[in-house]
Amino acid sequence: MIVTPLQPERIGEVLHLMELGEPYIFARTLSDYWLYATLFSSTCPVAVADDDTVAGAVMAFRSQDDPADVYVQDVMTHPRHRRRGIARALLESVRARADTWGCRRLYLTSEPDNQEAHASWIALGFVNVPGDREIHGVSVVSDFKGLGRHRAVYQLTLD
Repeated sequence: MIVTPLQPERIGEVLHLMELGEPYIFARTLSDYWLYATLFSSTCPVAVADDDTVAGAVMAFRSQDDPADVYVQDVMTHPRHRRRGIARALLESVRARADTWGCRRLYLTSEPDNQEAHASWIALGFVNVPGDREIHGVSVVSDFKGLGRHRAVYQLTLD
């Protein structure tokens, strides 16, 4: 497996990969992925398997309002390639880039009922940020992504 920045020629594969993540991940448009590949490729790595297919991808972005933060929008590993450390390798790539910029944290959100994601984030060293309620044993911030869009928030503090 090779971890490499998202390139325009991989956009179709990434779109298809993200479609496999429903209902927790929603694929963006081809134009969105073109933007990610063109302007944010250093924080949007893909994992390419030995058969030259995309086995996983992360879409993450450095905040323009708080440049010490990198927000991880989507993390997806193809079901055939799960439990092989792909998400860890992809997030390590994002973390390495964030370190070069002097960023202080990576953070992401998840649906409160996505227990598999919760377990993954904790195993990868993320901390569930205290919120204002608890759902299924997960701390949740009400209205984090807008009215009625409650999210579990996770962060990884960078050294």
